[in-house]
Amino acid sequence: MTKPKAWLSWSSGKDSAWALETVRRKGEVEVVGLLTTVNQAYRRVAMHAVREELLARQAEAAGLPLVKVPLPWPCPNAAYESAMAEAVAHARREDITHMVFGDLFLEDVRRYREEKLAGTGIQPLFPLWGLDTTQLASRMVESGLRAVLTCIDPRKLSRSFAGRMFDVSFLQNLPPGVDACGENGEFHTFAFAGPMFLQSIAVEPGEVVERDGFVFADLRSPPEAGVRQALPSLSWSALNPLKQPGLEGQDADAGERRDHRHNDADSAEFPK
Repeated sequence: MTKPKAWLSWSSGKDSAWALETVRRKGEVEVVGLLTTVNQAYRRVAMHAVREELLARQAEAAGLPLVKVPLPWPCPNAAYESAMAEAVAHARREDITHMVFGDLFLEDVRRYREEKLAGTGIQPLFPLWGLDTTQLASRMVESGLRAVLTCIDPRKLSRSFAGRMFDVSFLQNLPPGVDACGENGEFHTFAFAGPMFLQSIAVEPGEVVERDGFVFADLRSPPEAGVRQALPSLSWSALNPLKQPGLEGQDADAGERRDHRHNDADSAEFPK
């Protein structure tokens, strides 16, 4: 029996990567593409600030085609919704019947997705919904998922976490009140290895910068790199440019700011 075809909303981070692994393991739908919004001006994934070339290598490692939705910068909400409506229409022409999301517990985000897909013929799926995020984060790490923190909200998490590996040490060092999966917008990641990938993606750290209220840790592809081998975890700390003037030893503010993931157009400026 032919399985229903699905696209997966791909942020380049650990949650969407784990959603891919979960859906594949369940086997109820066949994921046939990764849908990602890309900032045209900076050629990066919104909020995660991941370079387009690394995004392409993720898709290659996942063995799936990448469906990119280009967004202007700046991007009003109307422009974002128009672009996503076109993407949904494209999905229907490709006989896509389901859209997979890696959302965990934010009710407003889920409601937004459900409302926008209502009446389109595409059913949203939330395979990670309601899972305990502390247990989920540990399970990701134990499974071999490897990711790097590429964006930090310094009002919620110390700037020193930018560029760190998402690993056991990171989870142990999280301050109280910070979600282990960063679901409240505390941090965003780039997944470069794990059971959802055919091969790991080679990456190396770039500069850490602060712009528009966020701290970004840039990632690059090593010269002549591809989906061959990942940067070893043990050497990452030695290469990680965390000790930069103005970044080391600073604590997050107590201020609150929600990360409206349903609207990637609200992202801050990216590292160039």
